[in-house]
Amino acid sequence: MATQITATEELLSYVEEISHPEDAVLTELRTLTAELPGGSAMQIPPGEGRLLAMLVGLTGAATVLEIGTYTGYSTLCMARALPPGGRLITCDINKKTTAIAAEFWARAGVADRIDPRLGDADDTLAALSADSVDLVFIDADKASYPAYYRKSVSLVRPGGLIVIDNTLFFSRVLDPTADDPDTTAIREVNKLVQSDDRVETCVLPVADGITLARKKQI
Repeated sequence: MATQITATEELLSYVEEISHPEDAVLTELRTLTAELPGGSAMQIPPGEGRLLAMLVGLTGAATVLEIGTYTGYSTLCMARALPPGGRLITCDINKKTTAIAAEFWARAGVADRIDPRLGDADDTLAALSADSVDLVFIDADKASYPAYYRKSVSLVRPGGLIVIDNTLFFSRVLDPTADDPDTTAIREVNKLVQSDDRVETCVLPVADGITLARKKQI
């Protein structure tokens, strides 16, 4: 029986070598983000950006909801994969990082596909209609993950996809001494998804853990 590989730095470098490379805009954005406080930890890796873009394309998502914009790397990856007329709604509370994101979206020529919402995510989600979203990407404050997931299941259409980032949370989910609010919330959302008979799920042990939850057809 095959076992899981160990993702060494050398192996991850090889993965990047054989993958479709970032363009100059994405590379510059990732480099700039890494210089911000906590930027390296909060930024998704290039491989995850490619995965998100592929998921948008494979699902044919025309309306995407992103909870947590940060500097807009994942937003840019997904926006590029939208079909003509597609829209990506992304929400965050940080004006500074959202402004950085907007600059790079404009440079990449996808600003017209992106609808940034500054303010509390609860307000943004409350303004959306049930079954109106094709794909949701959750990558924001971890303590709110259970609430975000519950609302996302209502917003995503039957057959639509919810993608949840950081569901292995630096392996802290396995540490019995880790009882901080963020780790506790990640464990809670993992149990919520696993026990939710409205969705079909798959947990990918890549990056910091990515959970895919596809809402079942009615």
